Amino acid sequence: MDLVTLGDLGINSANIIPVIAIGGGLFVGVVGIIASTIGTTHKAKAREETRREMAAYVAEGSISPDDAERLLKAGERN
Repeated sequence: MDLVTLGDLGINSANIIPVIAIGGGLFVGVVGIIASTIGTTHKAKAREETRREMAAYVAEGSISPDDAERLLKAGERN
């Protein structure tokens, strides 16, 4: 059995660098998309939890509905 080298396959440093660069870019992009999705999901979950806590405070009478509404709207963007 003969030894096969990368040169025999037509692969050299000029061919492999763009392949590695494209593969690395795709990897970074996919990881970025996944991290962004996880962050967005976490923020939405925290926002809903806060709304539920405010509703419980209003129900027990610890806070007025107007104050709860103001607190919930305090962090929103226009």
